[in-house]
Parts: sequence; structure tokens; C-alpha cells
Amino acid sequence: MVTPNPILGVALHGAGAFLSANCYAPQKYIRRWSWEIFWMTQAAWCWLLWPILGALATIPHLAAVLAMAPKDCMLFSFLMGLAYGVGGTAFNVSIRYIGFSLTYAIAVGLSSILGTLVPPLVRGQFQEILSRAGSAWLMAGVAAGAVGIAVCGAAGRFKEIDLRDREGTAGDFSLTKGLLLSLLAGVLSAVYGFALEVAQPVVDVAEAHGAGHWRGNVAYLFANSGAFVTALLYSLYLARKNRSLGELVALSDAAPRRWLASNYLLAFLTGTLWYGQFFFYNLGHVRLGKQYAFSSWAIHMILLVLFSNLVAILFREWRRCRPRTWAAVALGLIVLCAAVLMLTYGNYLGEPAPSA
Repeated sequence: MVTPNPILGVALHGAGAFLSANCYAPQKYIRRWSWEIFWMTQAAWCWLLWPILGALATIPHLAAVLAMAPKDCMLFSFLMGLAYGVGGTAFNVSIRYIGFSLTYAIAVGLSSILGTLVPPLVRGQFQEILSRAGSAWLMAGVAAGAVGIAVCGAAGRFKEIDLRDREGTAGDFSLTKGLLLSLLAGVLSAVYGFALEVAQPVVDVAEAHGAGHWRGNVAYLFANSGAFVTALLYSLYLARKNRSLGELVALSDAAPRRWLASNYLLAFLTGTLWYGQFFFYNLGHVRLGKQYAFSSWAIHMILLVLFSNLVAILFREWRRCRPRTWAAVALGLIVLCAAVLMLTYGNYLGEPAPSA
């Protein structure tokens, strides 16, 4: 039995969000690899190999857990993982049309709300949740998080306009295509939260076998592997179309072999950082307690956007922006910080005091 500790839970969610906010940084140093080759390689670590290794290392009697766990829960979690993989692909394509910031604001904002509120609505628990202590702070935190994400998205759009005006290029901007893809990405990304919910009976079996606070790692075997299948199929389609599959063993134009080794190392690093968010998500989730465990998704998404923008500022990505852009991102970060504090306080109030 894990003792609830909402403050520690939020801190662990923050650790996972920080790793995720940095997971795309290694991609900047990839050389002579097509996007699809990089994507399938990092996905192999993030969504397949690390979940298997993590479960083997942390779930006692894993074979017995899988034998006893409900098979339909495993299957449904895997299928929802497939949908999550489609959302991830739509997210990446949307960036081409409306930029990273607008895509992030729409997709992550929508995912945060749907992934948090829909599960208790489906289970018929929402009215009961609203009657608990701290629920007003929790709902205010979810709403503030959505507003903060939207403000950060607007700031990001201002930044893209500022830089575009300086560089004199319009790119492939298409609001209609980008909006449709980012909305699809937001809905399907929220499905990942459902994939973890569906796998809860499997998690319960792992807990009964002594997994303790590591118990959630067993759910990633199904949810993440579903996402990997989607990523692999799409990457293989692009590799066949672009005739790039050979880049797995040799780079074009007689590039040094050390570049290929470097690419594999960078893909490994990307996949490891991305898996790190799942690893710490589980550790944070189990420490929120059962009262408001559903709020894990909102906390994680809000912290992800918060750290993503802070990292961008640290790397001076905003240095050539106008004052209105700086004002917008500052406002967005303040609102996101307030949202995290509201969610933390709501979870704290909702956790029953220990009996004497």
C-alpha cells in the first residue's frame, strides 16, 4: 500500500514532464537520416523496449501477473494505444501547417481536458467527485491550465510571426489543415489516459503480486506497444515511399560511419527521455491517492507545457521577439504555475487525514 502524498506526486509528475520537454532536443543533431527512420528508431525504445525492460525490472512475477490478468483489458489498452499513436502522428504533421506552438496549445489543451474529465464522466463518478473536499480547487486548476496552455499557444504564435517577419518566409501555413489535424491529435492523445484506465485491473494484479508503487509500469506493456505499432507502420510506409529504409545500415553520400552510430545514440536518448515521462507519470500517479487520481493527466499536461516554454526561454528561442510576445508568454507561465498550485492544493484537501 502506497501512502498518498500529493505534493510528492506533483513533483514526480514534474520530473516526467521535464524529461518530456527535452526529448526533442537530440533530434536537432541528427545527420543524414530521414524523419521516418529517426521516428521508428526512437519509437522502438520509447514505446517497446523500455516498457518491456521497465516491467521486467519492477514487476515481481511478471509472467504470473500477465497470466492472471484479464485478457480483454490488455487488448483494449493495446487498441487504445494504437489510437494514441495516430494522434502522435497527426500532431507531428500539424506542426508543418500551423507551427509547433499552436499545435501544442490546441492538441495538449484539448487532451488535458478530455483525458482528465471524460474518464470520471464515463464511470458516472463526476457528481460524486464534485462533492468532495478540494474539488473546487481541482476544477479551477483544470480550467486555469487550459487557459494557460491557450495563452502560451498564442505567445508561441506571436513568436512564429515575429521570426517569420524577420526571416521573410511564410512556410506551409494552412490554418484549416492544421486545426483539423491538431484537433484530431488532441482527441486521440487523450485516449492514452483511457488506455491506462482500461489497464487498471492488470495493475491491480501486479499490486497483489508485490509491485507496490511500481505497479503502473505493467500498463505500458499494452498502451505503449499499441502506439509503437502505429508509429512503425507509418514510418515503414514513408520509408517505402521515400526509399529511405537503407539508411538504417548506411547513410547517403558516403557520410562517415560515425554519423550513423551518432544517430542511433541520439534516437536512443530521445526514446529514453520520452519514456522517462511515462516512468515518472506512474510514480506521481500512485502518490496522488484514489480521491483525485484522475487529475494526474491534467497535472502532467500542464507541467509539460510549462517546462517546454521554460526550456525554450533557457535556450534563447524567444530572444528576437517583440515585447507583446514576451508579455504573452510571461502571462501564460504565471497562469500555468497558478494552475499547478490549485491542482496540488485540491489534491491535498481531498486526501483524508490519516486515522489516529
